[in-house]
Amino acid sequence: MQSGISASEELQAQFNSLLSSTSDFALVITIEREALVPVATLPAKSSSFVDNLPSIQEHLKPNAALYMIIRRYDTAPRFVAVTYVPDAAPVRQKMLFASTRLTLARELGTEHFRETIFTTTTEELSEAGFKKLDAHNQLEAPLTKVERTLGEVKRAEQEAGAGTATKEIHLSKSLTMPVAEDAIAAMRDVGQDGGRLVTMLKINGETEVVELVAESPKPASIGELSRAISSTEPRFTFYRFTHTHDGREESPVLFFYTCPAAEGSKSIKKRMMYPLMKRAVLTIAATEAGLTLAKKFEVEEPSEITEQMVLDDLHPKAAARQGFSRPKRPGR
Repeated sequence: MQSGISASEELQAQFNSLLSSTSDFALVITIEREALVPVATLPAKSSSFVDNLPSIQEHLKPNAALYMIIRRYDTAPRFVAVTYVPDAAPVRQKMLFASTRLTLARELGTEHFRETIFTTTTEELSEAGFKKLDAHNQLEAPLTKVERTLGEVKRAEQEAGAGTATKEIHLSKSLTMPVAEDAIAAMRDVGQDGGRLVTMLKINGETEVVELVAESPKPASIGELSRAISSTEPRFTFYRFTHTHDGREESPVLFFYTCPAAEGSKSIKKRMMYPLMKRAVLTIAATEAGLTLAKKFEVEEPSEITEQMVLDDLHPKAAARQGFSRPKRPGR
């Protein structure tokens, strides 16, 4: 998902300085006014990567997301791009930082980054955390092409055993999203006369597959729809809204993306999948299900969805325009 945010000129300048100077260890970055902006440049206190790590801890807050560019390697590419999104950060901030993380590396030049990592705790950015990351990468590295192929076969067998067919949607050369076939069929059905009124989708946190929500409500109004959408987990919802406007009956298909900030919600990793998967869902809706969406809505809580909000968006009232009045001729 593209967030529409770009790197500021100030960030570009400070990153160029980081590239040319070995005396700086890291660059701290945040998002302000729809732009990526630098917060601080951290000087290197030692030639050792491990010795410099404590200097970043004071910038890590338990309730605020940020980015860091850290100098780690002696040869190019020398840098690691870090996205830090703690569990206690506001939901909208989590989604924004997750959807912009690839933009950061792309705008500054992906060739400068040997790794891009996503973290949720301060421990992951400590010496022990990087050791754990390195150990994980070393375990993945020895896999041969045959071993990787066998792994894919095993995963396909598991999916087949579960009885749920999936379709791979290729969003780019490196990004593929699996979506259950029955979910695609349900989306297609919403767009047909006499078909289902609602299709709700969720992401399976274990398989990372977009699935159809089992329950199939039949809301007679927007109010009933908002009460039917989960108030504890994110959802993608397609709804055929039949209503009368200016004496005519209309049935536009609407899309709602909800991401409630409920206490005890699922893991941050799963929640971060939703803004990234939204593009896949909308791509499938258009190309596979043939849906033409009249409006798309993004809210945090389902309770924010009201009939008045939807109607105001579908049928905006034209601003009253005052015509030009010819001045009266002076009396004779």
